[in-house]
Amino acid sequence: VFAFDAGEGLSEHTAPFDALVYILEGRAEVSIDGSVHQVKEAEMIVMPAHRPHAVKAVSRFKMLLVMVR
Repeated sequence: VFAFDAGEGLSEHTAPFDALVYILEGRAEVSIDGSVHQVKEAEMIVMPAHRPHAVKAVSRFKMLLVMVR
């Protein structure tokens, strides 16, 4: 579980496994391969393995990150 204040986030990176992000509270922008997705509480998004992605808090938010191996 990760928590961020507005404007904070994770810089662009890749991961060796698919990752599922479930938004527990608030709103965020998730960038995958240059495409920005707006996600909010109770929504989820999959970040595919080996694809550049980043997360930025639009408002304070909490997310659950699940790596799929």
